[in-house]
Amino acid sequence: MNIIRSALDTFWSETVWLPPNITWADLQPNEKIQYPNHSHLYYPLPMAIGMLMLRYLLEWYVFAPFGVSLGIKGSKPKKAPFHDLLEKAYKLNNKMKYKEVISIAKQSDMTERQVERWLRLRRAQEKPSTLVKFCENSWRCLYYTYSFIYGIVCLWDKPWLWNIDECWRNYPHQSITSDCWWYYMISSSFYWSLTISQFRDVKRKDFWQMFVHHLATISLMAFSWVCNLVRVGTLVLVVHDCADIFLEAAKMAKYAKYQKFCDILFAIFTLIWLLTRIGLFPFWIIYSTAISAPKIVNTMFPAYYIFNGLLLLLLALHIFWTHLILKIAYNAISAGQMEGDIRSSSSEEVSDASTNSTNSIAKPKTQ
Repeated sequence: MNIIRSALDTFWSETVWLPPNITWADLQPNEKIQYPNHSHLYYPLPMAIGMLMLRYLLEWYVFAPFGVSLGIKGSKPKKAPFHDLLEKAYKLNNKMKYKEVISIAKQSDMTERQVERWLRLRRAQEKPSTLVKFCENSWRCLYYTYSFIYGIVCLWDKPWLWNIDECWRNYPHQSITSDCWWYYMISSSFYWSLTISQFRDVKRKDFWQMFVHHLATISLMAFSWVCNLVRVGTLVLVVHDCADIFLEAAKMAKYAKYQKFCDILFAIFTLIWLLTRIGLFPFWIIYSTAISAPKIVNTMFPAYYIFNGLLLLLLALHIFWTHLILKIAYNAISAGQMEGDIRSSSSEEVSDASTNSTNSIAKPKTQ
């Protein structure tokens, strides 16, 4: 127990988490200032379970019927007939080369053409139906719409929305309001739910980038909560939510075969993405945290540099996705319509795209 206590004391060292001459006792809630409570970081975990339950209920009883009414098919392709040898070979390597196909054909007393046909059917049966993908996008679109609107309403009367330097004045003695508390808790629970559900959702080409993005976002929110950097944290949240609304809506329109509407939404998404993720995020928020903050607060501390490092990690992911988005936008202009979004394509869709010499565009993202 002494070892655990010593490790916890070292981890929660005031010299790491707090500015010089500030102690944990100084940040206890009082009548004048309502500081963030560290124990509240556990709240988003059970809330994430509730978020997942809400999501699946909406998918089953709202989004799926709505998708069907738009003519979106929920049926899966024909299953490949079970073949023990082929199934074992498929599980070892589902992307066999020609020489491997020849070898399997000899072992199974089948022709090469039969083996290739079986492999195509076997790969196809693992692809999610269009309706499943539509439901996932509907849930994300609904959440991002709610979160962005709530964020704007929450921050509209906050001085730091209009003057970002207010994030640092009188720091860390800044009170957290109840609306900002809910904004943080619900946002954290959503990203926890995405981290959990990602392993059963549609497999995306950028699976690990998104996984890192979710963990970085959760870490940022936790760091900012502990260090009472909530003001700048709320700005990061609201900047990241708005573009994703149009991305998810564009994919919904694509699955419903409303191509022109999809093209319009994707164009709006691209413009907002560039404005927020490549414009406001680095040149407004990161500039403030890295350049303005030290001038106002004077002395910084280790957790502050970790916080900035996580912001830069998010920016690196944004730059990676921006390259893909602009590539898609260029191809869409050349082709006359949007064919999909590389950033959020499933691995199967990307494979199909390379076969057809086109880029499959079914997120951002952020999150």
